[in-house]
Amino acid sequence: MMDYFEMDKDVDHSKVSLIGHSRLGKTSLWAGAQDQRFAFVISNNSGCGGAALSRRRFGETIKRINTVFPHWFCDNFNKYNGKEADLPVDQHMLIALIAPRPVYIASAEQDAWANPNGEFLSGREAAKVYALYGMKGVAVKKQLPLNKPVGYRVGYHYRTGPHDVLGYDWDQYIAFAKKHLGIK
Repeated sequence: MMDYFEMDKDVDHSKVSLIGHSRLGKTSLWAGAQDQRFAFVISNNSGCGGAALSRRRFGETIKRINTVFPHWFCDNFNKYNGKEADLPVDQHMLIALIAPRPVYIASAEQDAWANPNGEFLSGREAAKVYALYGMKGVAVKKQLPLNKPVGYRVGYHYRTGPHDVLGYDWDQYIAFAKKHLGIK
């Protein structure tokens, strides 16, 4: 997709961004970490294997995701079923690989399965790498109340509602993109 956008004169490929919800939120983080041509990455309610810290063992765990969706991860991931503390990495490191590009993480109140606080903590911890670039990340120590977006180069919000992408989410993503990508 990005290869094509770079050749299409009607597309400003310097501003192509990724968004994914749930399983595709995991994918957007991975794609953004792997390909620096994407200007901005959004992970919406991505949970285990996405933005949420796996070592917290809250909501959807590694064992659960490997059992229900065995095709989502390599077979080697099964050795961490019930052994999240043994992981050599965690999801804040994936988010940090996107630095210095902007990243936005969103969680929902009715989506405890996705581990909203774990998603927040992951964004907060990734901000340490953004600081190496002289940039602020989430810049708050604990998760704020509902519907109070935070962040600078790493954005985050925890909103009312279910596991979905809602108008509130889009409003935050568009405002964040305008701020960081110079979009009017």
